Amino acid sequence: MRRRLWLRRRRGHRPTALVATVVVVLAVFAADRPTPPLPYNLIAGPFARLLAQAVDLGPARGEHVQLTAELLAPTKPVVLSKWADSHGLAVRWRDGDPWAVVEGAPRAMARALDVVVNDYRRTSGRVFYASPQQPTVPQQLSGEVAEMGRILGYTPYHEGTPPSLPLDVPHGGLAPTELLSAYNVNPLGSAGYTGKEQTVVVFAFDGVDQHDLDKFSEWFTLPAFSVDVMGGMPAERHGEATMDVQLIHAIAPAARIVLVNARPTAEGDGTYVKLGKLMEDVDRSYPGAVWSFSIGFGCDRLLARADLAPVRSALARAHRSGTTAFVASGDLAGLECKGGHDWSDPPSPDDVGVDVLASLPEVTGVGGTTLSTDSQGQWLAEQGWYDVPLTQGSGGGASVLFARPSWQETELHSGPRDKRLVPDIAAVADPFTGVKFVNNGQIQVGGGTSQAAPIWAGLAAVMNQFLTARQLPALGDFNPLLYEIATQAEVPAFRDVYLGANAVTPVVPGYDMITGLGSPNVDNLIRAILVLKSLHQ
Repeated sequence: MRRRLWLRRRRGHRPTALVATVVVVLAVFAADRPTPPLPYNLIAGPFARLLAQAVDLGPARGEHVQLTAELLAPTKPVVLSKWADSHGLAVRWRDGDPWAVVEGAPRAMARALDVVVNDYRRTSGRVFYASPQQPTVPQQLSGEVAEMGRILGYTPYHEGTPPSLPLDVPHGGLAPTELLSAYNVNPLGSAGYTGKEQTVVVFAFDGVDQHDLDKFSEWFTLPAFSVDVMGGMPAERHGEATMDVQLIHAIAPAARIVLVNARPTAEGDGTYVKLGKLMEDVDRSYPGAVWSFSIGFGCDRLLARADLAPVRSALARAHRSGTTAFVASGDLAGLECKGGHDWSDPPSPDDVGVDVLASLPEVTGVGGTTLSTDSQGQWLAEQGWYDVPLTQGSGGGASVLFARPSWQETELHSGPRDKRLVPDIAAVADPFTGVKFVNNGQIQVGGGTSQAAPIWAGLAAVMNQFLTARQLPALGDFNPLLYEIATQAEVPAFRDVYLGANAVTPVVPGYDMITGLGSPNVDNLIRAILVLKSLHQ
């Protein structure tokens, strides 16, 4: 009888009381078991969001991962190399570099640094490796290694794209001649300073068409020009590089312009190692050139300071050749970490950040303004650029990676006293008051801090010609000079911008984290530079 009852239960009758008892017992047993500890050193903020937006595929299956180690001194990392070899890893280092690359199989890297290294798949289908943890420096390496970088095989790069504006923009934007009037460049041009024997390098992800360059010169009565290309002409045409080279030509029509294809640096891992190498190649080919960057490689909170060591090293080398590098501060109004995030979501603290390249102490970060002029292009007023409905505007803020440089003397209310502040200077960026250029055979109006950076690059070419004509060194590492001028110049070299805001902070009198020291009065600025350069001889 009992056997029949048991068979009946197996064939369709559930012993509900028995199941409930088992569930309770299992629940009690599970509650008594210790919860597995969460991985230590988890990276929060935008980095965690980047991984959360991808599918975790489990342990990385590739043959190679890498990270950058920042060294305490530019000497051979003997201890690091021995440690790496004992863990089945390898070290790449070059004589004199204050950094090294540690590389090897994902499992070996994970075991050596006690971290997880997984593969992730983005919605685009792209697979990359990453660790959700920040590697710490092993104790035995503390006398040689300052910091380990991120383990990340993907860089969320971006480029500025000139906006499309309605046809009823007042006056259709500034003509190049009006831009020169607004920033008081004409006295230099009239004296013959047009960038002759100077080179401006534009780092870009997209290319240009000669037809547009010819039309720009024809329509705005400028000398015909073409660009040299390094690394092959990029196939894409988004208008960014087109705008950059035309604005530089409008300001410095006698300068040589070189378009550098930076696209390969953003493909695959080791982005900042590849970018540093590209910078070194450019410095060897065009020593003393002015550099302009309107492209971005992520926000500062995605990275560790060590990741940027190859780029900082390359910039320091270029400074010794007389190079000045201008970098757009970004167009997300202080929310540079929002890139790739759903724009329908309200801003969050995780969105706040600065463009990682613009935050480097070795570059001059360029913010953006809204410019007002009279009908002849004479300057009337400027304010910080911010388009509230589009959440667009001048990027800027306090770096989380770099301490305040000794030369960055600002007012007490400017920002945190212990952090590198961005930007350093500014120029017009509002697309409703931007500068005309030719793209796809049509006149468009530029905008964004990606317009402001090449404006300053063109101005630097003109000022360098002025300096070299007097046997004085080029601008080179520009930031110390800029801040010294701001505190000592007898004539106003900058037009202080004290109105406006972005999504994070307001514009204030003096230095602010939207427009920096302000926009240029070039004739006054070069006079102030001449005085200081002469004193420093």
